[in-house]
Amino acid sequence: MFFLKELPGKAILQQYARKYPDMDVEKTDRALHMMRSASLLIRDLEAYFATHDLSQTKFLTLIVLEREPDKPHLTLTEICHRLDVSKTVISKTLKTLEKQGAIKIRQNIEDQRSKHIQITAKGRKKIESLMPGYYQLINKHIEENESYEHK
Repeated sequence: MFFLKELPGKAILQQYARKYPDMDVEKTDRALHMMRSASLLIRDLEAYFATHDLSQTKFLTLIVLEREPDKPHLTLTEICHRLDVSKTVISKTLKTLEKQGAIKIRQNIEDQRSKHIQITAKGRKKIESLMPGYYQLINKHIEENESYEHK
């Protein structure tokens, strides 16, 4: 998250540019606005997911499981790799999703150290119910960002 609420104006950025010649005022200004916008979007998405008893990590885990229809299941390692999240975090997330009935976790018969994780019909319905609001939030933030860029 990017927690700087009030971004520096062009005058302040130009002061920094004089002090640090490698700084590009326009690029830095755009980067700061992108980080602030992304932070606000993440905050809004987290609030939206919370109203549906999910977190961003739970949502993304379901998406990763749901988006590969040709693959009936994934392993913990595969999910961690796709999300770039630690095994500890994903393990806790999977336990919660299993308790909610959104996924099934089964022992891998061929490798006892591994488990197969599969999205359930309930998990798919959860994703389907979330997507309209998810895309509305994204569209809103992009439109707000575009209005800044056209100023």
